[in-house]
Amino acid sequence: MTESITLVVADDHPMFRAAVSQALRTVVEGARVVEAASQSSLESVLAAETTVDLVLLDLTMPGAMGFSSLIWLRGEYPDLPVIVISSNDHPRTVRRAQQFGAAGFVSKAAPADVLGQAVGEVLAGGSWFDAARAERSEQDAALAARLAQLTPQQFRVLMLIADGLLNKQIAASMGLAENTVKIHVTAVLSKLECRSRTQAAVLVKSLDVDDAGE
Repeated sequence: MTESITLVVADDHPMFRAAVSQALRTVVEGARVVEAASQSSLESVLAAETTVDLVLLDLTMPGAMGFSSLIWLRGEYPDLPVIVISSNDHPRTVRRAQQFGAAGFVSKAAPADVLGQAVGEVLAGGSWFDAARAERSEQDAALAARLAQLTPQQFRVLMLIADGLLNKQIAASMGLAENTVKIHVTAVLSKLECRSRTQAAVLVKSLDVDDAGE
């Protein structure tokens, strides 16, 4: 491995982040590890870092719904590889991670050497999905394409809509004028081909991870 490799570990559990960060420093020579505990902190880290080589992403963080962070990453940073690390290693979860653009998937139950192999393979331009290759889901592909049209601001608005917040509450949360939020909501519904906020919220819920265990 070359020096000056920057890895981002995005997970809301401090102990797991610390464990993964330590494992990465052991298996990736010269690795610099940056941690993020939420979708907003992940956005801040990526905005502040000039070069990031790989993101290791949990599927359940504050501000995210299942695969939403992965789809956001693929839309905003299409050249940045992502390995999903999840305790939910159900075959459909692995397949959806691949469908939504992850370069690899590692179970949280996997030993450190497997994580090291996956990171090495992905940093070399490959992928790591063990034996769980995906059969393509046209529904997931269409969903990812629609979500990829959203700007980062619109994506945040969508996630707050899914949380049931009204425009006034979204405006307060994001520090925006309520009229600006209305414009964003209209754009979100149009891009996602949704007729209502409820329909948009249901669409976001479909990104959640099947079979509890995350």
